[in-house]
Amino acid sequence: MVAAMAVHDISVPLRRDMPTYADEPGPNLEFRKLLSKGDSANVSVLSLGSHTGTHVDAPSHFLDGAPGVDSLSLDALVGPAYVAEFGGDSHITAAELESMPIPADCERVLFKTSNGRFWDDSAFHTDFIALAPDAARALAERGIRLVGIDYLSIERFHADPHEVHETLLASAVVILEGIDLRRVAAGSYFLVCAPLNVVGAEGAPARAYLIDRTP
Repeated sequence: MVAAMAVHDISVPLRRDMPTYADEPGPNLEFRKLLSKGDSANVSVLSLGSHTGTHVDAPSHFLDGAPGVDSLSLDALVGPAYVAEFGGDSHITAAELESMPIPADCERVLFKTSNGRFWDDSAFHTDFIALAPDAARALAERGIRLVGIDYLSIERFHADPHEVHETLLASAVVILEGIDLRRVAAGSYFLVCAPLNVVGAEGAPARAYLIDRTP
């Protein structure tokens, strides 16, 4: 008997009025040809910032001369993952990580926080929950290969320096930002994260799924 399988799309839909980080250009869909105007097909042009909506950060985002999106390991982007729920209202610290039931052999962790409520609002919120620098160091030391968060940055708004990004990216940790975990319970899943393979880019939009194989 084949086990039941549920697939959760944790990507946020790309829409014109979606929230974007600071000055990040949002998506713009322009139709160059339309059947309704007598053209032979509907043809559109999509433009957007590389960190719009659900996206990944490559090392070159904050590390000069580092690899781009096209060099990310598929092994890091696809595999078992754990959704860790955080009920606090401050940034996630290393001590709070220790209190979460993240499996010892976990290589991919996605943080579900109260940030999810912001996805229904077209305005960008600066008071989102992110990782504290000591949490980033702890995750890197644990050998985490991918870390995700349910809003547009893994790091607090206007951080200076960018310790969280730099720590994770220097340790070859893929950063997945802008996921929507509101309909996903904490626990173990199989992650499929597919960023656009844009040569030389420091980040790219992605489609991300969580597969639940629980009987």
